[in-house]
Amino acid sequence: MELSLAGRRVLLIISGGIAAYKSLDLIRRLRERGCAVRCVMTAGAQQFVTPLAAAALSEDKVYTDLFSLTDESEMGHIRLSREADLLVVAPASADLLARMAAGMANDLASTVLLATDKPVMVAPAMNVMMWQHTATQANFRTLIARGIISLGPNAGDLACGEIGSGRMAEPLEIVAAVEAFFAGTDRPLAGRRALVTSGPTYEPIDPVRYIANRSSGKQGHAIAAALARLGAHVTLVSGPTREPTPPGVTLVPIETAVEMLAACRAALPADVAVCAAAVADWRVAEAAGQKVKKTGGAPPTLSLIENPDILATLSAAGPDRPRLVVGFAAETENVVAHATEKRRRKGCDWILANDVAPETGTFGGDANTIHLIDAAGVEHWPTSTKLAVAERLARRIDAYFGEGKA
Repeated sequence: MELSLAGRRVLLIISGGIAAYKSLDLIRRLRERGCAVRCVMTAGAQQFVTPLAAAALSEDKVYTDLFSLTDESEMGHIRLSREADLLVVAPASADLLARMAAGMANDLASTVLLATDKPVMVAPAMNVMMWQHTATQANFRTLIARGIISLGPNAGDLACGEIGSGRMAEPLEIVAAVEAFFAGTDRPLAGRRALVTSGPTYEPIDPVRYIANRSSGKQGHAIAAALARLGAHVTLVSGPTREPTPPGVTLVPIETAVEMLAACRAALPADVAVCAAAVADWRVAEAAGQKVKKTGGAPPTLSLIENPDILATLSAAGPDRPRLVVGFAAETENVVAHATEKRRRKGCDWILANDVAPETGTFGGDANTIHLIDAAGVEHWPTSTKLAVAERLARRIDAYFGEGKA
């Protein structure tokens, strides 16, 4: 399965500042999408993160010294600046922005930036007063006028204790910008509306306890991100999860199945619905208002009632039915047979079946093995990362609409 950044090459320039620690996560996020990453670090950056850490994550040599005889003989700064498809400066400190604007070349990072003939993207990070200073703003305007692509800075709590603009864009935001840069006009789902459910639902027993299915939300969130990259307007209805909201996606947070169904209905009409959430099948008929105490006698009796069937509801014929409804079937045995029956019973168009037996590590893990079942039969997908599964599904959805089926 081809990843969103497969075959792309990014030269990541890391400058000094506390935000440099985020660059390590950025390297990892780019690499897991198939991107080749090579790093240049300033002297200031090395005060916060080590070249060894960047090299381990990028699986490539890290360059730090303009006057290194070894580096210049193996990979001169001119070649270093030209072999990438895109240069990303993250974090971009006030000092490096100033030197870029002045056209200075007094270390490896600034020399590479002056010598490159490739596009440059910067993610500024600094104290709010430094960002707002007229000198920094003049430098920034100069760079924008020269065609530099900018992302951020974001507003919020800063490492110095102050609040305001100056936070480096989050790694996933930068990844999304890199993906959008390479995608260019490749947004075949522009104008389409997509509804994606993700994560678990929590059905309260009392204010402390709840019933839930296992779900990290990784697969559902990855699908929402992949559809957004292809240009779809995506509403992500998600139960509690630690996954960050994908860039370009509208998040509707919920807890219970009843809340999820209401949010899904509010998101209609949609062209496609992908139900990847692990919705609890039952809920307590009457959740206790206070914590249920142990009495030392018989355990309390829980009266359960069925939750609404969100996949079946969205699949039911009617004016608001999405043109394509995709469900998931998490099974522990007879995976394809059970999923095929589920597709028939629910009335959805496609079912993505996966084996979630404990030994597979699917729950909470980064890999998934999918069997896609539709009216034509079964497609067995090879075991891949959840990001790759999401990318393949998004492309298949695009192909479905491209065939004029809706």
